[in-house]
Amino acid sequence: MTTNQAVLRKDAPLDLRLSDSELESTTDHLTDFVEDVVDDAGADGAVLGLSGGIDSTTVGYLAVEALGAERVHGLVMPSVVNTEDNMSDAEWVAQELGIEYDVIEIQPIAESFFDAVPEAADDRTAAGNVYVRTRAVLNYFVANHENKVVLGTGNRSEAMTGYYTKYGDQAVDCNPIGNLYKQQVRQLAAHLGVREELVAKTPSAEMWSGQTDEEEMGLDYDTLDAVLALHVDGPLSTAATVRQLDVTEAQVERVVELYEGSAHKRAMPPAPEPLYR
Repeated sequence: MTTNQAVLRKDAPLDLRLSDSELESTTDHLTDFVEDVVDDAGADGAVLGLSGGIDSTTVGYLAVEALGAERVHGLVMPSVVNTEDNMSDAEWVAQELGIEYDVIEIQPIAESFFDAVPEAADDRTAAGNVYVRTRAVLNYFVANHENKVVLGTGNRSEAMTGYYTKYGDQAVDCNPIGNLYKQQVRQLAAHLGVREELVAKTPSAEMWSGQTDEEEMGLDYDTLDAVLALHVDGPLSTAATVRQLDVTEAQVERVVELYEGSAHKRAMPPAPEPLYR
């Protein structure tokens, strides 16, 4: 598989890749953004969780380019459900970037929650969210101690569909790749020099053993990105989207369902209207 194939499948419904000049401008824009966030906070650098996946890897590369390796601290936080390969990839990224990193086993921390509420321990989603929120607490624990900001690793595709844990992996100070669709993240990663195996790697939040993003969402990322770009973010109707992309109406409806069902994740917690003004 070539890097180009890793970025865009031959049967992808829509090509959202940036031009070479746009890639350069995007890289400069995102690294300037990271630098500005750190400077505006009066911070000494940045902390980020490294999962071995393409999103955290890309943010790691951007952070080092923006701040220098000496100002970036990576946390590798495996649990019992994480694959050894993913954790090896996460450490490889940290070593490749030359950043300080720590490996923190979070299973004992998670087990304390499971012991506290044993009736919820077998709830796969609830338990999976415990792992994600534990990582968020550790990110901020280290960041507070070192006067650093926490960099998020979420992309636009995840944000629009709510594919993240509330007060978990989106409990961050900023999202450098938050406006890029997954396809564009893969392209940017390849542009930054991320090795091909990571660019093409099957995405997984690893909230439980064997979990993959695309299986859980019921759509591959290229189809998801295309429907988001043309229908949810864009002006096309359902029928026009189906014709333009050669996808099914059910696929378009699935994306809309994910988008509308996760609206609460993209908003501040609601409060009742004031009785007196």
